[in-house]
Amino acid sequence: MADRYREKWSREETILAYDLYCRTPFTKIGKTNKDIIALAKLIGRTPSSVGLKMANLAHFDPELQSRNVSGMSNASKLDKEIFEEFASDWEELSYQAQLIKADYSGKTISDLNDEFVIDIEMLPEGTDALAETKRRVGQYFFRTSVLAAYGNKCCVTGLKAPELLIASHIKPWKVSDVKTERTNPKNGLCLNALHDKAFDRGLITVDDKYRIVVSDRLKDISMDDKTRNWILYYDGLEISMPEKFAPDKDFIQYHNDIVFLR
Repeated sequence: MADRYREKWSREETILAYDLYCRTPFTKIGKTNKDIIALAKLIGRTPSSVGLKMANLAHFDPELQSRNVSGMSNASKLDKEIFEEFASDWEELSYQAQLIKADYSGKTISDLNDEFVIDIEMLPEGTDALAETKRRVGQYFFRTSVLAAYGNKCCVTGLKAPELLIASHIKPWKVSDVKTERTNPKNGLCLNALHDKAFDRGLITVDDKYRIVVSDRLKDISMDDKTRNWILYYDGLEISMPEKFAPDKDFIQYHNDIVFLR
């Protein structure tokens, strides 16, 4: 397909670029990134032009602005519109991006990723297939965005093994708002499986200074000395902060007040 670098970006292309921007560390935005190369091939543009579009979208990212990183300065009106439209509706962003990607590929959403495949006959009675598809797409977006933001490393231990990492919800998924919270990367921490389970059950938390707090209930659980020393080593230490999507303190406050067992 011919390079379309000089053609104006469409709404659909910009949505795809924003979706990928959310799932890519800012320092990894470049023409050699395999995901950027794949998107460029899909829409008929060069990897450089896709990278530039993602940098343009970064211009509107308040987190980067707060760190005096403003992205490219030649962002378009459409870039701003897309950023503002989906900045608080992550599930819809991820779903629309997958729909567009499927259309460009001549496939269905289920063809794109095994995680999106739904066996209609296995759905509980009364479950809406479209809502279930959106939920699965949203979960995929949440996981990939959170892990990418933390550089695929546990924010407590630094463990870098994606197969052992979980995108943990700070405010639990079941009580989170579908539109603004469930798939919001700011409602996520990248944790190893053990710390994820402890966090989910309220046995550890993070305070408003992003320090780890271990519950007395976990301290009192029977375990060998090496395991106890390992767990308590992190008590009071700050988590490693993500490159983008810093944990929202409102979500942290909720976890401290409602989930954490003192």
